[in-house]
Amino acid sequence: MCADVKTKELIKTTGEEENILDDPRVAHLFISGNEVVGARDLPGLQVEASEIEDGVDVKINLKEGVKIEKPVHMCFGVMPETGMQKIVLKVNLCKDSRINILAHCTFPFAKDVKHVMDADITVGEGASYEYTERHIHSETGGVKVYPEARVYLKENATFRTNFELLKGRVGLIDIDYRTQCEKESTMEMTAKIDGKKGDIIKIRETGHLKGEGSTGVLTTRVALRDNATADVYNEIIAEKPYARGHVDCKEIVQDNARAKAVPVVEVKDPKAHVTHEAAIGSVDSKQLQTLMSRGLNEDEATDLIIKGILG
Repeated sequence: MCADVKTKELIKTTGEEENILDDPRVAHLFISGNEVVGARDLPGLQVEASEIEDGVDVKINLKEGVKIEKPVHMCFGVMPETGMQKIVLKVNLCKDSRINILAHCTFPFAKDVKHVMDADITVGEGASYEYTERHIHSETGGVKVYPEARVYLKENATFRTNFELLKGRVGLIDIDYRTQCEKESTMEMTAKIDGKKGDIIKIRETGHLKGEGSTGVLTTRVALRDNATADVYNEIIAEKPYARGHVDCKEIVQDNARAKAVPVVEVKDPKAHVTHEAAIGSVDSKQLQTLMSRGLNEDEATDLIIKGILG
C-alpha cells in the first residue's frame, strides 16, 4: 500500500477532512505502524522522523521567535488487528516560539495492539507549547497504551496538554507525565477518559514547581462502568515563593467499577500555595431525576451526564 493511501486511511478513522493536507501552511506528520507515511514542515519548524529498529524516532525543533499560526496535525496509528508501535519523541522549542499540535492516536480495529510513546519535551524561555491528543480505539479492548513524557519548562514558558480517550474501549492505558517548571512558567495538564467493561486506567502526573511564581494545574476526569478500574496519582510540589498549584480529580463510578485517586500536594516555601480536590462517586441523583423527568431513560440520562463531565 503506497504512503498516500495509508495517510488517507489514517485520516479517515480520525473524522478529520482529507483536505487538511492540501494547505501548504499546515505542517503534519503521519505514522502508520512504524512507518512514516507523510510529513511536512514549515520555515522555522523542523520535523524529522526516521524509522529505527523497533519504532520511529521523531525530532521537532522550533526556532527562536517562530510562531506557527495553524495547528500542526499528527497522526499515529496501527490499522491491522495486531501490531506494535513505538514513538521516541524529542521536542525543543526555542525562546519566544509558539506551537499548537493536534495529534490523533488511532487503533480502530485493534485486537492485540501495543502503542508506546516516550517523549522528552523542552519549552524554551517565553515559549508556548499546546498539545491535544485524541485517541480512537476499537470496541474489543485489545489496545495497550503507554505514554511517558518528561517535560522541562524554562522561565516564563507555557505548557498545556489535553489527553482524550472517549471513543472505543480503553483496553489498558498507563500514563506517566512529569513536568519541571522554572520561574514564572505555567503548566496545565488535563486527562479525560471513558472506561467500561474490563478497561484498566492508570494515570500518574507530577508537576514540580521549582521556580518562583510558577503555576501548575492537574485536571483529571474519568468515568467508569461495568468492571473498569482506575488508579490516579496526581502530585504537585511547590518549592519556591509565590508558586501556585491545584489538583482536581473527579471520577464517576457505576456498576462494579473501582476507582482510586491519590492527590499529593507538597509545599516547601511558606509563600507558596497548593490546593487539591478529589471526588469519587456515582452520577448525581438530582441531575439523573431531572433528565428522566424530561423523557430519558436511566441509561440515556447517565450517558448524557457522563458526556457532560468528560466534555
